[in-house]
Amino acid sequence: MRGLIAGAAGTSALNAVTYLDMAIRARAASSTPQQAVEKMAGLVDVDLGEGERADSRKEALGSLLGYGTGAGAALCYGLAAERWRPSWPVGVLALTALAMVGSNAPLTLLGTTDPRSWSATDWISDVVPHLAYGVTAYAAHRLLTTSVTPSRPRLSLPW
Repeated sequence: MRGLIAGAAGTSALNAVTYLDMAIRARAASSTPQQAVEKMAGLVDVDLGEGERADSRKEALGSLLGYGTGAGAALCYGLAAERWRPSWPVGVLALTALAMVGSNAPLTLLGTTDPRSWSATDWISDVVPHLAYGVTAYAAHRLLTTSVTPSRPRLSLPW
């Protein structure tokens, strides 16, 4: 449960950083999640409808996939953290990597993106929000873990 809550917090941070980037650089949202939904629907023979209805479903399902990825990454981390107590930099990097692989690997396998062709700006646009996810999910997980188990020391963040 702590992993799922940490994943929700991390996903909120990732979305906030992404939307802030979009506002600052006046860039459009990525269409990659919608393209992935369209491909997955085709693979399992699900009709999303036509026109605007299909576009709305693709947008909604693409966003839900992102929430699922964030929850899944932190759930995996939370399960591992039951036995493994990583330091904050290791935990943040582990959560960041889990979220990046969890989102980019399926999109790459579906053929909707190819990280090998990304520019430096593309990589920064992907890494920075995922790092915000990692920091936030780690802090949330640690706070939830330390507040539930008083025998462990309180969270002490380096900043």
